[in-house]
Parts: sequence; structure tokens; C-alpha cells
Amino acid sequence: MTSSLVGVMVALFYLLGLVSVVMALMSSRTSQGAVAWIISLLTFPYVAVPAYWLFGRPRFYGYVSARGARDSVLRQALSGYRAQIMPHLAKPGSTEIQAVEQLAMMPLTRGNQADLLIDGKATFSSLFAGLDSAQKYILVQFFIVRDDALGQRLKKHLFKAVERGVQVHFLYDEIGSHALSEAYLAELNAAGVSVSPFRSSRGLRHRFQINFRNHRKVTVVDGQKGWVGGLNVGVEYLGQSKRHGAWRDTHLALEGPSVLGLQEAFWEDWHWATGEVLELDWQPCVAKTADHPVVIVPSGPADQQDTASLLVQNLIYSAKERLWLTSPYFVPDQGVQDALRLAAMRGVDVRVMMPERPDHLLVYWSALAFLPDMLRGGVKIYRYLPGFLHQKVILIDSDAASIGTVNLDNRSFRLNFEITAFLPCTHFAADVDAMLRRDFHQCREVSLDELRGQPLWKKVISRAAYLTSPIQ
Repeated sequence: MTSSLVGVMVALFYLLGLVSVVMALMSSRTSQGAVAWIISLLTFPYVAVPAYWLFGRPRFYGYVSARGARDSVLRQALSGYRAQIMPHLAKPGSTEIQAVEQLAMMPLTRGNQADLLIDGKATFSSLFAGLDSAQKYILVQFFIVRDDALGQRLKKHLFKAVERGVQVHFLYDEIGSHALSEAYLAELNAAGVSVSPFRSSRGLRHRFQINFRNHRKVTVVDGQKGWVGGLNVGVEYLGQSKRHGAWRDTHLALEGPSVLGLQEAFWEDWHWATGEVLELDWQPCVAKTADHPVVIVPSGPADQQDTASLLVQNLIYSAKERLWLTSPYFVPDQGVQDALRLAAMRGVDVRVMMPERPDHLLVYWSALAFLPDMLRGGVKIYRYLPGFLHQKVILIDSDAASIGTVNLDNRSFRLNFEITAFLPCTHFAADVDAMLRRDFHQCREVSLDELRGQPLWKKVISRAAYLTSPIQ
């Protein structure tokens, strides 16, 4: 290679570095992320430029949301559904709930039944019974699907549905389900199931969107029954993993008009993945045995705002007496950290439940960097002891709760497509209260002295890990 060619390549790298610096400056969602990328791009362009184009893109481009686009084919199809749901709208009752509706771009509906599903056995017993009741169609979406005993059970239920003449659409994240065998997918296709990966990096135009994930776990049956929450499809979610042992998770079963919110989120994701506009039933069906108010909050990197982070901050600021949160990955952005400390300072009982056993070491080490500040601000930190804690639950006072797929970290806030069910309902909050009290009885409380007493090498590693949080 001639020296002139080397010079051209070096100049090209620095030119791309400068272009990337401008992009990072103008589009990064956080100042910390912008500063980190700019320093890296100017100092180590040979490494940082490829990394930025793979991991630094702040938005997921090309995704058309029926809730946000003005003239999309989805929006036109959606107009009829939104008219039909008008009689089932619930009054927000507070400005905090109005803010949730604005973030969701979906309404709070009444006439719903919401049932807590605690851990894998209850979740998949309910979900598989729901699949067996399907008469028209099934929508299935998971971040992780494994070709193991549980994955085989799911496949058999889907096969039975197809045999009954039910249409089945199966959507999975290609990164989360990277280990899913081709044979499994081929069998689904051969049986008549419509199968698609989410395809975050679809086509040449979107080829650099590989750092985004579709982390949603949604199942819908006939537009009348729905499931959402923390569980994926794998035997570890049943507590059958030698690595993780007991697995603590929470899912939610819904009936009523709110199910159409889950359906709408799947509908948009399917349109992105395949280009198809599914013909579904949008007639709201009111639950017969309960009247829970529910709003479904989809969020993701295609949103104009940081929906998930703003949702969490809104719930924190609305708390007057109590705020209990659970998250397997707790590395929230500065806005959420500040909101938690301020809530504790104004007398709110703020508790954060985290796993004792990590399954993501980088996130685990990152949390150690800022937990002392949390404790000094009055936030109580608990470590769940019996096994791995994976549930994503927030309890606000005795009035409201949320269950969904959002972890309290930057990936869920800004890089993943997520979905949350928010229920401003005292009866449902009481069920969540009882569930979390049992969980807290199986935790140990973390002390400030414990964190202060860590050796220097641990503190250095945790600070270094925390610097990577914008792309974790």
C-alpha cells in the first residue's frame, strides 16, 4: 500500500470522524452520550467511527407509527378503530394520568379486567389457555424465543390453532432470539404460521440500526384477550435454569378495550417488519367481571420523545407516600435518578428492588457507581435473594401500578421498543402491594457502609462501566 493511499485513508477517517461529531452533537439524546462520543471520535477515529455508526445512532429511522404519522396507511386504517373506542374512555382524574395518555398517544379505557400472573407457571398456563380459546387470530411477539421444552409447548399450541383455522402471526427479535433454530422457524412456516423477525436493520438505508432491539412481549387473541409483561419463552423463565435457578417475574393478563392498545403496538411492529397491514378486529370488547382503567404505553427509539424515561419520571413525581420499583437492570438516566432522590427527600417511601445475582455484569457493575448517591438521598435499595429477579413493576401510593417490559436503564429508555400497561386503580394496586410485600420479605437491604467498604478496584471498575451506560 502506497504512502499516498494511506494518507487518503487517514484523512477519510478523520473526515468521517468530524461528520460523526456533528451528528453526535446535534442528535444525541443525552449530553453525557454526546460528550463521550465526541471525545472518542476526535481521539480514536479508527475505532470510534465504526462504533458510532453501529451503536451511536440516536433514533430508529423509517418506522411508521400509526399513533404519530399523519398520512400513513396505518393511520388511515386506525381512524375507524379510534372512533369505536370512544364510548369506553375513562376520565383521567389527574394531570399525571393525562400526561401518561399524552406520552402513550393512546387513551385510558375502562371496562377492563387485569389479572396479575406471578412467575412462569401461572403466566404460561394462562397464555396457553388463551391460545387454545382463539377463534379468529393470534398475535405472538417475544424478545427471546428458545427451541427448548417451553418453546416446543408454544409451538404445539400454535399448530393446534392453525388446524382450527385460526390465523397466527409470530414476531420475534432477531438479536434476542439469535439462538432460535432455523428448524423451529421452518416448522412454524410449514404449519401455516406467518413468521417474521423484527428486522431492525432492514435494507441498505437502515443497515446501521443494529443496536436497537424490539424488547416487547405481547400476545393477543381475537382482539379480546391480551398478555404483556416480563416473561420470554424459555425454560429459565420457569425456574429450570442451572445458571439462574429460581426466576422471579410478573406478567399481566388483560381483557377489555385495553387489549386493542396491545394489538395496535403489534400491528405497527408487524407493518415495519413485513410491510403488511393486517386486517384485525378493532371492535372493543368489555370485560364482564371487572372495570379496571388501563392505558397501554408503547415506547421506543422511533418516538419523538424519550417516552419510557418520561413515563417513569412522571410516575415518580406523582407519588405522595410510596414508590416501589423492581428492575433487573437498574442504571437509570440522570433525570430518573434525580427524581428518585427528590421523592425520598420529600418523604416518599422510595424502594428499589434489584437482583442479588447478576446476569448482565456490565449493568451490575454500572449500578455500583451511583447507588451510594441514591442511599444518601434516602432511596432504599433491596437485593432479591432466592434467585434472579426479572419483573418490571412500579407501585405508586395505593392508587396505581404499572407492569411491562421496561427496565430502568438507558437501553430500555432509548434503544429498545418497549410496552407498559399503566393502571390507575386502587383494587389492582392492592394486588401489586401484596405481591411486592412478599418479594421484599425475601430481600436484603443494601447499606451505605456496605458500598463504602468496597475495595478501590471495584469502585474503579464500576465507574468505568457506568461510562458505557449510554450504549448498554
